[in-house]
Amino acid sequence: MDKVPRREHQPIRVWCLPEEKAQIEANARDAGLSVSRYLRNVGMGYKIQGVIDAQLVLQLAKINGDQGRLGGLLKLWLTNSEKLKNEDPDHMRRVIHGVLDRINTMQSAMLELARKA
Repeated sequence: MDKVPRREHQPIRVWCLPEEKAQIEANARDAGLSVSRYLRNVGMGYKIQGVIDAQLVLQLAKINGDQGRLGGLLKLWLTNSEKLKNEDPDHMRRVIHGVLDRINTMQSAMLELARKA
């Protein structure tokens, strides 16, 4: 491949209507690319992966981390009876059920994000 910058080569001109130009610019922005790179990638047959995809992955990773922390807390409560011997069993049962509900909510959120991806 050339070491000469692309801007030193011949550009391709594309005639389009103002609304088409606006849509192309919006698509490029959504993909986190310049219009030039976006059109070049589309023209070369590359699959455009938008910034939204990356945001979904980050959201899923955050939820996964939250799930891990909740699971660790639940495990601590269930295995460390010595530290919890002075706690009211009914209160601990409510707390544990609350954590389990939160874990279920997180799982639902992960599934919803995965469906969007």
